[in-house]
Order: sequence, then structure tokens, then C-alpha cells
Amino acid sequence: MSSAISSVLAATRILPSSSKRIMTVAAAASSGTPSATAKMQTQANQSSSDSFESIGVKNTNINVASGVNLSSHQELLVGSILDLFEGNPTLKHLSLWSPTATFADNLTVAEGFDRYAAQWYGLPTVFKPISIQSHKVVSAGNPIEIDLRNKYTLKGIKTEQEIASKVKIFVDSASGKISRVEDRWNDKLPGGAISQAFRKLNAVTVPTMVKVPKTEEEDMKMKAELKGQK
Repeated sequence: MSSAISSVLAATRILPSSSKRIMTVAAAASSGTPSATAKMQTQANQSSSDSFESIGVKNTNINVASGVNLSSHQELLVGSILDLFEGNPTLKHLSLWSPTATFADNLTVAEGFDRYAAQWYGLPTVFKPISIQSHKVVSAGNPIEIDLRNKYTLKGIKTEQEIASKVKIFVDSASGKISRVEDRWNDKLPGGAISQAFRKLNAVTVPTMVKVPKTEEEDMKMKAELKGQK
């Protein structure tokens, strides 16, 4: 056995570097350890299997500016983000996000799943209805950029306000998942009761106050309860 190993080592020493690399890749494949390329391909395949239907996206009619062309995956991400801005979060929608992603607006920076999920699930508990007045994708780069106009109605007192903002969606090139979303309100904060509601929603304590479902069954139950509220 030792003489056989010595022979292999001796042969390896005289191989050119390119041949050594080939042997290394072959060894990794035979050992069952996936290469970085294989991992990236697997992640890409997982992303490509997602669709409007599988995620449950409602905003499937994506408006784009002249000359802007979105891939099917970019359309999915945009549609899912529009759903979130209308107060329709689900765990499937958030599965398109990286667990370490960030949501940022004029009032807060929410880093990590617990914080950004609380922001989205908290939105329909404060505002109802929320309706998108208009949207247009103006850039298909990274970030994807959307001009958005949204109408928020504060629950209880029914105060309404439209907010125009620039939404930027940053995507991780390796996984295809959302790594960051920025919502900038044209450098202007809403006033009055709407402003106070947003400030409370974006407080540091929100993750401890807003319930985020842990299963799809719990997700559906919470959605049904919110639907019955006025």
C-alpha cells in the first residue's frame, strides 16, 4: 500500500499545474464534495424554480419604462416587493430575501430576518387599506429601481396620504436573493398622524411587538384574521 501511494505522489510531482488542478477537481467530485460552481448552479436552479404562482404574487403586471427589460426572475422580485408595499406579506414572499438582508427607509434600517420581517408584517396592522397608485421600473440593473406612489390609510381614524418614493432592490448575484431594499420618500417625511404611525412602526422595539408567523399554516391564519379587521 505504501509503495502504491509513493508512486502516485511521485507522478503528481511531475505533472504540470493544469493537470494537478484537473486531478483536484476530479478528487472533489469523487469525494462527493460540491464545488463552488456546483453550489452556485444549484442556487440558480432553486431561484429559477420560483414563480408568481409558487410564491403567490398578486402584482404580476409589471410596468417598465421605455428601454427597460426585466428577466423573469427580476419580474418576480419586483412583483413580490409590490405585494409587500401593499401590506400583503407571506413567508413565501420573504423566502426571496437573504436571511441577512436589510430594509432601509427614511426612518429606519432593519437588518436581518427578524427585523425586516417585522416591518412588513407590521405594515397591515397599522394601515388598511394600502393601495399602489402607480409604479414604474426605471432600471433593470443592480439595484433594480422603481418609481412608486402608494396611498396609506391609517386604521381607525381613516387618515389617508399618498407617498411617492424611489425603491431600490439589491440582488445577491450568487443566490439570486434580495440582499437589500431601500425605500426613499423623495427626501420628505409624511406629516401628522401618518408620520407618527410610521415612526412607531419603524421603532427598534417593533420586532418584539409584531408577530411574525413561523409556519405557512400560521401565516394563513394571521392573514385571515387581518382580513376580517377594519
